[in-house]
Amino acid sequence: MADIIQLLPDHVANQIAAGEVVQRPASVVKELLENAIDAEATTIKLIVKDAGKTLIQVIDNGKGMSATDARLSFERHATSKIRNAEDLFQLNTKGFRGEALASIAAIAHVELKTKQENDELGTCIEIEGSEVKSQDVVVTPKGTSLAVKNLFFNIPARRNFLKSNAVELRHVIDEFHRVALAHPSITFSMFHNGSETFNLPESNYRQRIVNVFGVKTNEKLVPVEEATEVLTISGFVGKPEFAKKSRNEQFFFVNNRFIKSAYLNHAINSAFEGLLKDGAQPSYFLNLTVNPQTIDINIHPTKTEIKFDDEHTLYAILRSAVKHSLGQFNIAPVLDFERDANLDTPYNYQQKSAPSVEVDSNFNPFKDEVVTSKSSSSGSSFSGSPSFKKDRGSSWESLYVGLESKGNQSASNFSEVTFESEPETASIFDNDNEVEHKQTTYQLNNKFIISTIKSGMLVIDQHKAHQRVLYEEYLQNITVKEGVSQQLLFPLELHFSKQEIQLIQQLQEDLEATGFVFTHVKDEIVVITGVPVNVPESEVSIILEQLISDVENEVPDSHFSAADLLAKSMAKSLAIKTGQTLTNTEQEHLVNRLFACKEPSVSPTNKTTFITMTVDELEKKFM
Repeated sequence: MADIIQLLPDHVANQIAAGEVVQRPASVVKELLENAIDAEATTIKLIVKDAGKTLIQVIDNGKGMSATDARLSFERHATSKIRNAEDLFQLNTKGFRGEALASIAAIAHVELKTKQENDELGTCIEIEGSEVKSQDVVVTPKGTSLAVKNLFFNIPARRNFLKSNAVELRHVIDEFHRVALAHPSITFSMFHNGSETFNLPESNYRQRIVNVFGVKTNEKLVPVEEATEVLTISGFVGKPEFAKKSRNEQFFFVNNRFIKSAYLNHAINSAFEGLLKDGAQPSYFLNLTVNPQTIDINIHPTKTEIKFDDEHTLYAILRSAVKHSLGQFNIAPVLDFERDANLDTPYNYQQKSAPSVEVDSNFNPFKDEVVTSKSSSSGSSFSGSPSFKKDRGSSWESLYVGLESKGNQSASNFSEVTFESEPETASIFDNDNEVEHKQTTYQLNNKFIISTIKSGMLVIDQHKAHQRVLYEEYLQNITVKEGVSQQLLFPLELHFSKQEIQLIQQLQEDLEATGFVFTHVKDEIVVITGVPVNVPESEVSIILEQLISDVENEVPDSHFSAADLLAKSMAKSLAIKTGQTLTNTEQEHLVNRLFACKEPSVSPTNKTTFITMTVDELEKKFM
């Protein structure tokens, strides 16, 4: 038998590795930004076109590379970060595998311009699909400029799997946030399709968070500081009243590297226990500094997961640090043994009597008037006043007497009216009694509606059923653009981040079709003067936050419909909740509206809304 094992060519191996390293344009952005930071750059500019599908360019003022290093950097496993395996446990840099540039060059057109500070001229290298097309000497400023064009040009299947520009741009912005927040001492800027999206000057950590997420974020932040031998924590957590349903504002940085950790996230949630609404997620921006030898970064291709030596200790320290901060700033009740007793109310105050109020019992505001009347009766100049008052009083009495007589005269008329209304009222209640006798729906555990049918019974999930009803109603309003709006007495002003404002602007037309009326949607402020009918004013902010969360968390395909997602989100927010008691009329109304829908059997999220049980199935239960 002939030999069947062979070595793969380099360009094929690079393309396979690219599937691990470069999953979408955001992966390229992450790798290039981290390389720029490792090059000790102080200013980094990110330029993106068509959400990274056409162009991703990172320009920095770092150390740059020599001509030899520039050429060698595109080889697999070529890196300046480590020399041997032991260095993996002493990492202070971002990249270390040496596969990023090789993988990017395998599936895109890459142009690299770089120059060191002491060199007069720089180097320009152009690579297409792992093949070096040219290497020239060029005039370029100090630092590195790397442009990645036409991502996945030689792998059409991978390119077809990319999502819409809006989704991919959101992932790019997420990666930009992670890098920018970890390095507030570096100036960052980002441009998308020629327009400036972010301009983040060098600042402290608090200012960097505010510059990224908007001015209103400043009042939401609570500082967290803790230093131990094992772990040093610094950063901020968000106040509970500003918690959102999305996880967009949750950032862990370990040694200036963004990580995801469900275990540490649970520590934060437990610290916020009892302070958050149902479904709300706490915001946090925390920097954790640990000994590099106690962590292992090399356990996941994306390098966003870290293995700690002693996770339980970190959990306890993190939880207590956050709890302490919340208590210190009077956000949560806490026992403070370092409280200054001099500032408390002294105990001897309990022995002191309450201040008394002295009242003049002889004071009478009407006393002078009585004296005046007496003096007038004794022959003063106001002798005519008592007779005037008496006449006025008698006139009023005569008025009342007249009214009483009129009422007595029309008493028979009122009795007739009462007599006529009695049988009408009785007939109405009689009809209601008849309806009650014919009741066909019952509510079980404030969750299910049971309705009788000819063949047996129907069990309906009230929450999912109402979702279906509202979904079709809102979808029709959006499609036909005939949503009915109710005007607010006072305009409602809501604050969102720049990214959230962009999403609302994209969905503004569809939202207006449902009944929302916007007068201002920019500068991180949304002003609403009208809402759809049956939407309470207090629910508006929840609806918009839920909508933003749905748009960000869902990964829609190319056939994505904003109207469909909006209708789903609004239906989910406004549907009857489990545990809500419904009257018999409401139950029947919901059942009738459900079966008037086009697809009554499933909710908007494709979950069953009702089940049927026939009499035969019930009889089998008793056999």
